[in-house]
Formats: sequence, structure tokens, C-alpha cells
Amino acid sequence: MTCSAGSAEPAGAGNGATPCDLGLFMDQATKPDSRGASDVVIRRLAEGRTVRSVGVEEELLIVEPGTGRPRALASAVIRAADRGAAEAGAGEPCADEPSAGEPGAMQPLEFELQEQQLEIDTRPCHSLDELSRELRRCRAAAAAARAGVTVAALGTSPVAVHPEVVPTSRYQAMAEAFGLTAHEQLTCGCHVHVGISSAEEGVAVLDRIQPWLATLLALSANSPFWQGVDSAYASFRYQAWGRWPCTGPTGQFGSAEAYQATVQQMIDTGTLLDSGMVYFDARLSQHYPTIEVRIADVCQHADDAVLIAALVRGLVETEARNWQAGRPARPVRTEQLRLAAWRASRSGLDDVLIDPVTFRPDKAAAVTGLLVEHVRDALADAGDIRLVTDLLDAVLYRGNGATAQRLEYQRRGRLMDVITAAATTTTG
Repeated sequence: MTCSAGSAEPAGAGNGATPCDLGLFMDQATKPDSRGASDVVIRRLAEGRTVRSVGVEEELLIVEPGTGRPRALASAVIRAADRGAAEAGAGEPCADEPSAGEPGAMQPLEFELQEQQLEIDTRPCHSLDELSRELRRCRAAAAAARAGVTVAALGTSPVAVHPEVVPTSRYQAMAEAFGLTAHEQLTCGCHVHVGISSAEEGVAVLDRIQPWLATLLALSANSPFWQGVDSAYASFRYQAWGRWPCTGPTGQFGSAEAYQATVQQMIDTGTLLDSGMVYFDARLSQHYPTIEVRIADVCQHADDAVLIAALVRGLVETEARNWQAGRPARPVRTEQLRLAAWRASRSGLDDVLIDPVTFRPDKAAAVTGLLVEHVRDALADAGDIRLVTDLLDAVLYRGNGATAQRLEYQRRGRLMDVITAAATTTTG
């Protein structure tokens, strides 16, 4: 595995890897390597104030250059990347990590459920500039793996495709247990990991961020096409992903003990293979001291992924402060959360969303603005507010990935062209 923020738990599985000590605990976050960190981050560290680490996992579609046709070549791409890492060296490994060229050497590519996709994992970062560089580095590594293919950041394949499950024992067991749900599950998400100080803090945050997660889905929505047809959704990935029996928003747990008891009760039903299949929209990481927010589609533009990560970090910090101040979690019915997520999946930024405070319909710009206002203090303290405002303005102006895909299809009339355009944007 790479020594990255959460790569031990791919969205399609969870591979049981152990974490590396990369400063994700909050008591360690006061001493990160400040190279690439913003002046604000460095100043906060000098003042003894913590800056939460943030890392991103992205799932990417493997496509043929020129035609855009999805190719089942994940194994070949990862072998090529491993050879490249062995030849060139792949960064500074953790003390408990193998050297480059050995199994598990540091390179950012991982298997996902299907052979037509890859996962890339950034290192934990403390500034958004650093995260932006990491995302571009990882995307470039995936595109340059010398296997005759490239990658496209698309939530689903616009063209018809027959997914091929990766031939590992765990993935094969999932395919046998879940049938067509697993065999058709070629979806690509963006998962953000943010450092926490304890499981209790993490669960307190989970209990408080739920109403805001649907807005992240709307911003990131990038999967309007499914098997060659316009689905009428901005994020059909979220609908397809919901076929698993363990997805979606969660009610309030109240404590880490209650959270772990719930997970264990789910496993005890015999329905899930293991805790790696607890696919909540947001969850505690099994292998890292992080919260993992999993609701977003993978974004075509790396800048949009940075925006999602910044907002997630802002949410975690905001709600951790509310918990520390003794402010109770606002009671919200899970049924309302599911409706808000459905609306975000259907509309993206092109129609109304559900206001996370009133739970009434409102314009997408108003709802996204409300999210920024909710986390403004946390963004400002991290030095992120100006960049987040600029990135949000950009996506509201040009539209999200779903808008880009539909516009490209209207211009060119071929879904293959939608994929090749997305591949260009992915590594641009």
C-alpha cells in the first residue's frame, strides 16, 4: 500500500493494511513538515495551534487514449507503475514501509473493485497548496504508468461497459455474495480523510456533519450517464452505489462505543463480509485516525477536489469545536437526510437543493453559500477562506462535472468524446 491518507480502505473493499505514522493524530499535527505549507499554516503551528491533516482518495476510470473506451487493465497499470517505482525510486518510504520496488513500496496507485478503474491516494497534507500538488502528482502517475492507457475522472462510464471484477479473493467473494450489484458496480468516488484526536471526537463530528454532506455531493456530481444513456441525474453514481446494503447517511450515535456496537451488529447479521463494507456517507477510518467522508463523486478538475477537501476539513473542525463547547448535535431524521442526498444526486447544481437548516428547497448557490458560512471561522483559521471562495465561485460559474459532460455531448454528439475530454481535464 502507499503510505497515504486512508488507502487501507478502498471504496470497494478495505484490504486490512496497517497505517504508517504520518502525523495524522492531532497531537502530532503541530509538527508536520512545513515545506509547501501556507504562511497561515506555518504561523498557526508556530503558535502551537493544530492544523488538521487532510488527504484524498480518488477513483479513476481507465480508458484508451483517443477512443475513450474503458479498458480492463488495472492489473497491468499497477504492474507498470511498480516497475517504474522500482527503477526510479518512489519517494521517501515510512520507517515501517518497504523500499521502492518491494511489495507495498510508495506509489499512489491501488486496485479497486473493477479492472476498469484505479484508486489514487495522496499523502496527508496540511495546506491546500500541498494537497493540490499531491492530487496532480497522483493523477499524473496514474496517466503515465506506461500500459497504453490513460485515466479519466468520471463518476461512471458514459458508454456501455461490462465491468470485470479484480481477481482477488476478497473481491471475488463480494461478487459471489452480492451478484449483479457487485458485477455492475463500476463507480468512481472521491473520499476525503481528515485527522481527528480520538474516536469520541470523530463520532461527535459524524453526528453533526450529516445535514451538510448532500451539498458536497451536489458540488462534485460528475456521473450523468450510465451504460450509454443520460440517467437524468447529476450523480447517478450515488444511485448505483446505494444498491449496497450498507450505504447512505446515518443517524446520531452519541458515542464511539455506540458507533462500534452498530458496526459490529451490522457484521453480525452475516450480510457484510467485514467492517470494510460499512459504506456510510461518512465514517471513522478503520486504519487511520481520521474521519472519511465518502459521499462525493470523483471530480474532473483537481481544483474541485481541493474545494471538496477544504469544505470537509472545515466541517470537521467546525463540528469538533461545537462538540468541545458542549453544543448538542441538532436532531435530524435520517429520512430527511436521505431525501436531501437524493435531491443533490438528481439536481447537482442545476436545480434546487435541500437547505440543511430548514430542510426546504432553495437555490443551489444559496445552499452552497450557507455551507461556506457555516464553516467560515474554521476556513479562516486555516487560511483557506479566500481560496475556497474562489474555487466555489469557479464551479458555480462553469458548472460541475455533470454539466461539463452534458455540454460536451451536446457539442460533439458522441459519448466517447465526453470521455476523452474528461481525460484531458483530469491530467490538465
